[in-house]
Amino acid sequence: MNEFPDRLRKLREEKRKSRVVVSELCGLDSGAVRKYERGERIPTMDALIALADYFEVSLDYLTGRTNFR
Repeated sequence: MNEFPDRLRKLREEKRKSRVVVSELCGLDSGAVRKYERGERIPTMDALIALADYFEVSLDYLTGRTNFR
């Protein structure tokens, strides 16, 4: 999951949303996305699913297992 922080940041920036807004829209703590992007915290499976659904990408893409969204 070492590509996850970078992919999350890039997806968030593509949507032009703040970390707090993405956290709230995904039902996460307000600082969760910031911690994920910095690699300070590993997301739960529920958080990964919420983020993948929000960004309309696969879990494999989000976690760096594939380059296909």
